[in-house]
Amino acid sequence: MVVDFVTEFAKLLAFEPEHVKVEVVPHEDFDEIVIYAKKADVGRIIGKEGSMVKAIKTVISGCRAKENKNYKITVKTEDE
Repeated sequence: MVVDFVTEFAKLLAFEPEHVKVEVVPHEDFDEIVIYAKKADVGRIIGKEGSMVKAIKTVISGCRAKENKNYKITVKTEDE
């Protein structure tokens, strides 16, 4: 549910949504959600002063309480 939301939200923000990919990397204490996008779209997904990523984190914090999981969001360029 959380991954689907993050994927769709990132695609809405991107100029090239077909290049947006989301991957979940499980860790011991949390799941890391990595968003891969073209270099031009990374800034749009992060937002001015991180405002878009903060908004995503706020929305998924409700899911965190329900699913009893912690999430970390990382945005990377597609070629990293």
